[in-house]
Amino acid sequence: MYKIVEYKHESNEKIALRSTLYTYEEAQRAMDNIANYRKEIGVQARNIHDSEIIERLIYAMINEGAAILEEGIALRASDIDMVYLTGYGFPAYRGGPMFYANTIGLDKVVAAIKGFQKGYQGGVWKLSPLLEKLAAEGKTFADFDAKK
Repeated sequence: MYKIVEYKHESNEKIALRSTLYTYEEAQRAMDNIANYRKEIGVQARNIHDSEIIERLIYAMINEGAAILEEGIALRASDIDMVYLTGYGFPAYRGGPMFYANTIGLDKVVAAIKGFQKGYQGGVWKLSPLLEKLAAEGKTFADFDAKK
């Protein structure tokens, strides 16, 4: 586990932040605090598979991309993919988040988001109406782009 600590330079003019490892005692205290908080709010600890972590991150990008399309901020899904590929380092072999959504199926993305809505802090998952509509019609973002 890491923590952020403040330290002063020898000149005492600047304060900098850096991350450092917790000591064993600090880490244990942090883990105890987390366990106590979970108990207070009634959340059971569970193992989370790597695939769920990836889905939560990527599906949030896909959902937000759909919202951006719906709002007219971006014209095409492929424009969003280009931003992620060239500006954010999204893995090129995946083709961008919107292309990736097409390859796995928008219905799968929608089903997963609806599942996330039922979990802890599910209210933060606001499903994009465009994403839900395309999935229900069996369409893809490529189909959406073709209309532009």
